Amino acid sequence: MFKQCDRETVYLFPPSVQEWLPEGHLARFVAEVVDQLNLERLKAAYAGRGSEAYSPEMLTALLFYGYATGVFSSRQLERSTYDSVAFRYVAANSHPDHDTIATFRRRFLPMLKELFVQILMIATETGIMKKLGTVSLDGTKMKANASKHKALSYGHACKIENKLRVEVAELMKKAEAADKSDIPDGMSVPEELELREKRLKVIAEAKAEIERRAAERYAMEQAEYEKKQADCAAKEKKTGKKPRGKGPKPPAAGPADKDQVNLTDEESRIMPASGGGFKQAYNAQAAVDTETMLIVATHVTQQTNDKQQIKPALEALAELPEQLGEVKAIIADSGYYSESNVQECENEGIVPYIAVDRQSHNQPLWERFIEPPPLPYNADAVTRMKHRLKTAAGKAIYALRKSTVEPTFGVIKAAMGFGQFLLRGFTAVNGEWDLVCIAWNIKRMYALRKSPANA
Repeated sequence: MFKQCDRETVYLFPPSVQEWLPEGHLARFVAEVVDQLNLERLKAAYAGRGSEAYSPEMLTALLFYGYATGVFSSRQLERSTYDSVAFRYVAANSHPDHDTIATFRRRFLPMLKELFVQILMIATETGIMKKLGTVSLDGTKMKANASKHKALSYGHACKIENKLRVEVAELMKKAEAADKSDIPDGMSVPEELELREKRLKVIAEAKAEIERRAAERYAMEQAEYEKKQADCAAKEKKTGKKPRGKGPKPPAAGPADKDQVNLTDEESRIMPASGGGFKQAYNAQAAVDTETMLIVATHVTQQTNDKQQIKPALEALAELPEQLGEVKAIIADSGYYSESNVQECENEGIVPYIAVDRQSHNQPLWERFIEPPPLPYNADAVTRMKHRLKTAAGKAIYALRKSTVEPTFGVIKAAMGFGQFLLRGFTAVNGEWDLVCIAWNIKRMYALRKSPANA
């Protein structure tokens, strides 16, 4: 005998969405978290005109659950409200269309930073996260919603521009000529002229953007050059000896032929990929609490190098509410190292554990247990940090980076499936990265709540 498979009998009583999912399901947890959030700013943005709008609580939960389970596009989210029992539960058995979901996401991305902090507060109040202490900082190159093959270099733009101008001049001559016999059949001179004028406009805008970036770069490099010159002069005055070697090279003004802009997302940048080669990307940064692996600070940058990202990270950590605790130490790899970054951390009362250079693997056995000689009494910030990293305690703290922030990025990309931004533009990408990190934090809180240590 077999159990009956009956799809035709109607329910005697209307089904309840509460019966659709088992207790302890992630979708239930997402809904519980969203119910505790203050969404008054989102609700106040609605004008109250026209037809009834979908609940901001429901749409927020739908986005959070979607990003936590690898469903990112608005069309996939809409489809899931029909196909998935869990999504039906989150959407309260309603089916917002993809335009509604996309508009809601685009409109309220700037407000997600507030919700990010509120969720951290919930983690603290429920005992999932204790007070902040040590955080691990790292960045990952996240692919932009643009192809690197849609990038236009300054040198190539100038060549195409000259070629198009010659073609426009020839077409104008043909248009003005009385004898049209040399115009090929099927060719429309006005249409060809319009097409080239549009391309020239795009190229002019691309060149202007490249020139603007080159001017910004030159201003930064000139300031750095002048600082190096002043340092050399001060050192020469102090020692009475002329510095050896070549002096600092002055920067070159104007754009280089290889400077480029992407025509699909002009605010993205060409960045080196971890496996070799290059990709069109943004540099997504995250500071992770080493005790819970919760992300406590985020930002996105267009800079390939991480060296300038300590200051934004410290500023983001300083803005966290006092109830979350005070960050006492920060861990980062050698990409973040500079004397000014070490001093910046100490100025904020945070102990830095920033690798000075790349760490070699498989160190000799005895080197791992040898303690360094005592510090001199007048050691500066960098010397103190180098000594700290050579101690057994310092090595143990720095090793936390490999088991906290690196796995976090790995899970976001591999398990959650987020390897590329859907949105375009620097502001939108910052908001989407906040959304991804919120989804990670909710999943992590869900796992920690179920662990025996938090039972």
